[in-house]
Amino acid sequence: MSALNVLGQPLQPCGTEPMTGWFRDGCCRTDPEDRGLHVVCAVMTDAFLAYSKLHGNDLSTPRPEYDFPGLKAGDRWCLCALRWMEAYQAGHAPEVILEATHLNALGVVPLDALRTYAVNR
Repeated sequence: MSALNVLGQPLQPCGTEPMTGWFRDGCCRTDPEDRGLHVVCAVMTDAFLAYSKLHGNDLSTPRPEYDFPGLKAGDRWCLCALRWMEAYQAGHAPEVILEATHLNALGVVPLDALRTYAVNR
């Protein structure tokens, strides 16, 4: 069975430039090894990247040793559901692509919150 998104439809790709996803296949799929639950397809903003860095998760600095190019505003990234929810509660959540956000996100983030930040692909 293929993965489903938060709308109950087949999960769509999040992004490939840069390549994202727990499996680095462009999709916000997950498995039991993904303790961070990287399932929210988020569109990066300067405000969110600054917020994330301030809270100990620097997503903007390249880390070549991990084949991580660093993110910039406009990039799509499979974000940890808890980090998205934390940013949402602080008023710094990035927009999300519902069609590319895995159903498992709903265990952490209410659908209404995701809909508030939904952007059309």
